[in-house]
Amino acid sequence: MTKQIIKIGTRGSQLALWQANWVKSQIERISNVQTEIIKIKTTGDQITDRPLSMVGGKGLFVKEIEQQLLDRDIDIAVHSMKDMPGELPEGLTVGAIPVRANPFDVLISRDNIPLDALPAGARIGTSSLRRASQLKHARPDITTLSIRGNLDTRLRKLDTGEYDAIILAAAGLVRLGMADRITEYLDEDLMVPAVGQGALCIESRQSLVQSVCKNHIESDQHDVNILLNQDVQTSLNQHDVLISQILAKLDDISSRIPVEAERAFLKRMEGSCHIPVACFGKLRNGENAGGSILLVLTGLVASEDGTRVIRETMTAQLKIPATETVTAQLEIPDGMTVNAPLKIPANSLNISAKEPLHIESISKAARKTGIELAETLLAKGAKQILQNLKN
Repeated sequence: MTKQIIKIGTRGSQLALWQANWVKSQIERISNVQTEIIKIKTTGDQITDRPLSMVGGKGLFVKEIEQQLLDRDIDIAVHSMKDMPGELPEGLTVGAIPVRANPFDVLISRDNIPLDALPAGARIGTSSLRRASQLKHARPDITTLSIRGNLDTRLRKLDTGEYDAIILAAAGLVRLGMADRITEYLDEDLMVPAVGQGALCIESRQSLVQSVCKNHIESDQHDVNILLNQDVQTSLNQHDVLISQILAKLDDISSRIPVEAERAFLKRMEGSCHIPVACFGKLRNGENAGGSILLVLTGLVASEDGTRVIRETMTAQLKIPATETVTAQLEIPDGMTVNAPLKIPANSLNISAKEPLHIESISKAARKTGIELAETLLAKGAKQILQNLKN
């Protein structure tokens, strides 16, 4: 019998390849399938002469990869979750969100000077309107400048004096072994992260099991019993079924819940990663031990010049069916606290065909919170800010 091969689609940057190779190693660790990495050039990779916010559109770093996934040229795609638009193409799904890395932004300055000590007029490089608008709000006396290129290119531009400091995502630096360059971590009080920042998105084709569970949860039919008999199994694409089973083992529910809420917020805002919209969720122990968790979700919309910032935090109690608990927490550098240790049900961590309704039910509640938070911001003036950006 021919050994199955899973083709992994990815961008060709150093960070993207690190992420794809990490997923490759995890798949081969937990299964007996072989994997192959396919490098794909995206629109975002080809545009290097101007800020991506000027290009417009959604999915600049994922569209071509998703098309190959739909065409079955690849089997899964590995993205940085922060690059994902709020809505996926029909037929595709987020097959897994592994344990989230540090979600925050960091400042790297030439002389290791923190943000509050940088002199007036300091030039800070960033490719993100979200970062630039929050920087201008916190330090209206500094100058933000566009910067493009991979991590090495941006660091070289800093070192040669084109900028006094640059802002980057902590996760990418840590993954590539460059954490020693970090001057300062910028927590959510100073700079709310991008939706999904620090998380990986393993995108796949949607299997029948996932479609059925999602449809039943959306129609509130929680008593549905999902049973795949042999006739149904043989009618499915067995390769996609195998992939969904493997990805289920890589999915981390303590990362998925807040990311699902953040992405629902982004979708309601009709946004992408190239507008000044931010959302960050974290989990806390619920009031009833073993029976619930608290989702704390912060959303932000800012004007491009940073003079107007609308920010709100919403807390929701999510009920989880469970009998036993385990401890799970984010992987973060020493000295940085993202979430307190979180007790979550052990059976929620084992996502399989036996428990799909439990996980989708929790995700639905998280997404509802994200939508409600977005509605709150829109009603308080975010709608006008976003409209002004389009004009």
